[in-house]
Amino acid sequence: MMDRKESLNLADEVIKGGAVDPDRLRDLAQLPNEAFFHLLPGVDMVREHFFGRSVHLCAICNVKSGACSEDCRFCSQSAHSKTETPVYPLMTAKEIQDHGRETAASPINRFSLVASGKRLPLGEVERAAEALSVLQPLEIETCVSFGLIDLRGFDLLKKAGVTRYHHNLESAGSFFPRVCTTHSFEARIDTILAAKEAGLSVCAGGIFGLGETDEQVVELALTLKDLNVDAVPVNFLTPIKGTPMENHEFLSPLRCLKILALIRLILPDKDILLCGGRKHNLKSLEGLMFMAGASGLMTGDYLTTSGSALDNDLVLMEQAGFFPRKTTSHP
Repeated sequence: MMDRKESLNLADEVIKGGAVDPDRLRDLAQLPNEAFFHLLPGVDMVREHFFGRSVHLCAICNVKSGACSEDCRFCSQSAHSKTETPVYPLMTAKEIQDHGRETAASPINRFSLVASGKRLPLGEVERAAEALSVLQPLEIETCVSFGLIDLRGFDLLKKAGVTRYHHNLESAGSFFPRVCTTHSFEARIDTILAAKEAGLSVCAGGIFGLGETDEQVVELALTLKDLNVDAVPVNFLTPIKGTPMENHEFLSPLRCLKILALIRLILPDKDILLCGGRKHNLKSLEGLMFMAGASGLMTGDYLTTSGSALDNDLVLMEQAGFFPRKTTSHP
């Protein structure tokens, strides 16, 4: 069992640029969930070194909802599921801009548009890019999540002032066929590489609680490390009625914290953003998320589930001694 001294020694190695040996990572992954508390001092030390007490805040806008052709088993927007998720076409430019201006007037760092579907058609990418271009003078970074688009789409977005592309891998490659069968894990990787080729930073992570093992958590994090992504969103499953995963149980708070800790040790200098499912899964241990490695939060509502109000998140941060990061401090 790891003790405090060993945890701090491991953190010191990581801070100095050392990568944790994969075999050691697998050993850490096999520790019981309650062993997270032994990892805590070192993980907190790593986060503090790279990010201090600042927290990256982002908010999303679901600009096109439902009727997705893909069969991701956790997703309420899939046409293969039988849910009551709203279905609507791409928002108008005014709607997008109104959301953007409201977000820019808050302490939130990044405003992200998310659209359902395997890929947003190029014409709709162009419409969204035109809407976002108007927001460039505002003090907020913009991001989009439009699926498996290509370099033409990325070029349009970059010219509109978009600085980051979001595209989750969702799970480890070895587990992905149990999550989705209508497109490949490799297609997701190709999209990330294309976004980087276009000069955009990349936000890519996954959703946990789908049935993956802790070893597959490590596998996913190592893949993200190899891809050199810039930020890692961590989601925990909220089972939704009508999806194939509706009967999955919530993860235990300790397992959620352990997942965060493992990812922080593997990706020490990358923003790790706690996103969907945090309240339902972390429950009363939500206040420990920063010590477990989180350096950012998605605030407000998620795509089809309710989240935490910004004011509540600001209070939570203040009580833990953290503060919102300025937009330009760590892009």
